[in-house]
Amino acid sequence: MFRNGLRNLSEIGQKIASRGFHTTGLNDQLHLLSRLRVVDNSEIGKRAMAEGKPPKIFHVYNKTGVGTIGDKVMVAIKGEKKKGIIVGCKQTQQAMVPKFDSNNVVLIDDNGSPLGTRIHVPIPNLLRTILRKKTIAKGADYTKLLAIATKFV
Repeated sequence: MFRNGLRNLSEIGQKIASRGFHTTGLNDQLHLLSRLRVVDNSEIGKRAMAEGKPPKIFHVYNKTGVGTIGDKVMVAIKGEKKKGIIVGCKQTQQAMVPKFDSNNVVLIDDNGSPLGTRIHVPIPNLLRTILRKKTIAKGADYTKLLAIATKFV
């Protein structure tokens, strides 16, 4: 007999399952230390992805601290701090917003222009309206990011 009055391990398993206990963390949100995939052709992004050391988020520039499509993030990549824009998420999306197989980011510099010259994956059409609003409000120029995209979905 165990401490909590249960007789065997199967009863313990049933007790845990009835409480809704999960062993894995939340995988449907982009928060601190989430791994990302660099989808532009910037030099630092190509090196990091080739070595198998993807960038990790350590700050999300919004009030909730949870990143979604169009949010600006600070990432640690190859021992350096870089800013980026999230252009694709694995998390469950709203209607008419595509869900991606990986969490994608495009690296940018301080004034909003991308470090690479091409984006290799399709980006959501919703990103056009989101980044236009942020370009006017924040003073950064995100239109260059939309210009180097090859495909929209």
